[in-house]
Amino acid sequence: MSDIDSDNWLEAMRSRMDSMGLYQVLTIVDSLEGVKLVGCKWVYKRKLGADGEVTAFKARLMEKGYTQ
Repeated sequence: MSDIDSDNWLEAMRSRMDSMGLYQVLTIVDSLEGVKLVGCKWVYKRKLGADGEVTAFKARLMEKGYTQ
């Protein structure tokens, strides 16, 4: 990751993964032969305050539903 805020993005990703683990949202499994898995990708957003300054970095792990 080459963004100037890469440390903030990595922390946001770690936080999201911890949250998904805590609430058992994600289960990692071995793929079965002949089964097509749905991929995923990270989506990032800077949250801005009323003054336009960055207040938070948000990261989401989204499924690529269009690959079903």
